[in-house]
Amino acid sequence: MVEHFSESTLSQKIFLSKKSAWFWLIVRVYVGWQWLSAGWEKLNNPAWIGPDAGGALTGFIKGSLAKTLGDHPDVQAWYASFLQNVVLPHIHGWSTAVSCGEFLVGLGLIVGLFTGLAAFFGLFMNLNFLMAGTVSINPILVILSVWIILARRVAGYIGLDRFVKPTAWFRKT
Repeated sequence: MVEHFSESTLSQKIFLSKKSAWFWLIVRVYVGWQWLSAGWEKLNNPAWIGPDAGGALTGFIKGSLAKTLGDHPDVQAWYASFLQNVVLPHIHGWSTAVSCGEFLVGLGLIVGLFTGLAAFFGLFMNLNFLMAGTVSINPILVILSVWIILARRVAGYIGLDRFVKPTAWFRKT
């Protein structure tokens, strides 16, 4: 027997109603700006992109590896192993991927194109930064990214998603 659950009225208003699109535009642009500015800074930094790429990321990873000690380490041993054995040997590629990824996530969120997907990849990067022992603004961006993903049907309505996605999808809300 299949049970169907209906969403609460509050949940429908926040995550499904086109009336909430203006709220999601503000959240989307805020999160997008955080990513776009971080990515832009890296794209214009030779320690991240170009022939000398990887210098900044190497320093970041070495700092993360130093946080694996103690009774309650900031970085778990399995993640440190990933950083040491997968990321460090291919540091140039990872440096470029982080720089371009941050910029593209920010651009996607700001213009509202593939909003749910952009928020997902932003969330994925935030989780990796957290696992690497960096707190900063990451917890806030994790929460906002999850909310954007939940609101993906209307989060990009005031944006390019309105024109890219099938119109039937937006008619439901």
